[in-house]
Amino acid sequence: MNSMSSVLAQDHRLCDEIFAEAERAAGAGEYPAAQALFARFSDAMERHMRFEEETLFPAFDSATGNDAGPTAVMRHEHRALRELLGRMNDAIAQEQGAEYLGLGETLLVLLQQHNVKEENVLYPMMEQVLAARRQEIAAELEAAGLGEP
Repeated sequence: MNSMSSVLAQDHRLCDEIFAEAERAAGAGEYPAAQALFARFSDAMERHMRFEEETLFPAFDSATGNDAGPTAVMRHEHRALRELLGRMNDAIAQEQGAEYLGLGETLLVLLQQHNVKEENVLYPMMEQVLAARRQEIAAELEAAGLGEP
């Protein structure tokens, strides 16, 4: 059984790959492909963030008795990511490639910083705090389809 951290990190990489494909298509002016790829990326990101917000973060907050700690920071970052995703969706839908790519650069920086914090700090903390629920969380990860292409 893969660890929660490894499955979620793998899901980050899968999202990154789809994002790179969408960026390439947008840069080449292949708007129908870019729109389809961006929709796939956006859906994958939403599935990932929703799993964290609805499953992992509440479990961690409950176990630690603190909902104002690291998960509050991650939720705030998720809101910023969603706002950028919405703006990017509007840009690619209107075939505004330069706007889309500019917003994409901002998104990429935010995602890289966010993912490093999750993978190097938050996920390892969650692995320890939620160790007793490891199998339950693994089943929920599998049901959510995270880490799968």
